[in-house]
Amino acid sequence: MKNRWLVGTAGLLVMTILGAIYSWSLFTQPLMASFGWSNITTTWTFALSIFFLGLGALAGGRWQDRVGPRKVALAGVVMWGMGNILAGIGTSHLGVWWMYASYGVIGGFGVGMGYVTPVAVVTKWFPDRRGLGSGMVVMGFGLGAVIYSFIVKSVPSFATAAAAAADYANARAQAAAGHVDFDAARHALSLPYMQAVMDVFVLSGIAFLLLGCLCTYFLNDPPRALTTPAAAPTTCAKGHFYSTQEMLLTPQFYLLWLMLFLNVTAGILVISNALPIMQEMTGAAPKLVAAVFGGIALCNAVGRLFWGAVSDRIGRSSAYALIFVIQAAVFFAMGDLHALLPVALAFALILFCYGGGFGIMPSFSADYFGTRHMGANYGALLTAWGVAGLVGPLIAAHAKDVTGSFSGVLPVVGGVLLMATVLPLITRTPASSKIFVAKRLSFTQDQAAN
Repeated sequence: MKNRWLVGTAGLLVMTILGAIYSWSLFTQPLMASFGWSNITTTWTFALSIFFLGLGALAGGRWQDRVGPRKVALAGVVMWGMGNILAGIGTSHLGVWWMYASYGVIGGFGVGMGYVTPVAVVTKWFPDRRGLGSGMVVMGFGLGAVIYSFIVKSVPSFATAAAAAADYANARAQAAAGHVDFDAARHALSLPYMQAVMDVFVLSGIAFLLLGCLCTYFLNDPPRALTTPAAAPTTCAKGHFYSTQEMLLTPQFYLLWLMLFLNVTAGILVISNALPIMQEMTGAAPKLVAAVFGGIALCNAVGRLFWGAVSDRIGRSSAYALIFVIQAAVFFAMGDLHALLPVALAFALILFCYGGGFGIMPSFSADYFGTRHMGANYGALLTAWGVAGLVGPLIAAHAKDVTGSFSGVLPVVGGVLLMATVLPLITRTPASSKIFVAKRLSFTQDQAAN
């Protein structure tokens, strides 16, 4: 069993590399300064990357059940690295659609393929402590944003891009007051800083390729005996390993899908626009807000490990219900917060619970449907992440562009999360799995015959 810690560490490092995708808000204002894009135009890149992440997880999960985890994880890391490199090389010449295609489609799809593989593998290696195992590996995804943000801020070219963002925000404010022509100010900013922003993407992609390819070498499935029901006496699959077709015939799959979708929609709504939202609420300087958010971003990672381990003790349903309740309370309260410290605390709680949803869900899937087909099964569940990745950021960006503020959407999200609390409480283990699935398959075949 010692080998499982090596696999777990390799999986955590792969996830850390992929988790850099959650640092997108660092680039929002620099890209707007460089190209004159609107908030919603810039946000579309992140939204597309998360949507294709869901599709990549679906494809990668099915593929890794056939060929093993190493090849799939390697393919995912290569696509993620190349997506960054291509974005840096071509966007300044080909425009926003190139950014969408390279970073959003290619990079996002690669992150999805790479994400589902360590989750499935490490969960299999920890049949006795699934919440801890899955929480540990997905913690790396949250750590990726923290580590990447810290490194990128130290790169001179990014410091230049950050200065461009500050000038851009100042130009917009002066243009709104009628003191300066905004178009002239934007064009004066774009040429000096455009290449600096693009250099960050190229350098990042190279680093992702080198480090990711090394880490994927250590990913491998456990011995067959470790994935049997006897090895995990707490399993809820009643000794039956669900295929993806069988899983899709159960109501539990759709309840878990909806739970993940709502949790991701709420969390990613604020993550995708974290820096602008915090600036709007507090009026603090951009550099101060970026520093504060860089610190609290660690809560996304810690929450994954914490809630995964807690769910081993109090149950998956109870833990997920608590996640919804805490987030609902925070979203209701956020509109009245304006000092930096309470706003930072609110964001920390949202990130803590948002990450916790990802820490619990792999174990939820393994408990209900078994681990033999976990790559494909969990990949299907992660399509909820992809859809939410479109919905959440675009709701926030649309609210900002139309109303001029993010605040109006926050209590609405709180109300939805409060109602969502009932979902984990009504979700039950698939009952009499073999009999139930056989009946559903028989019913489906009869309907097709008629």
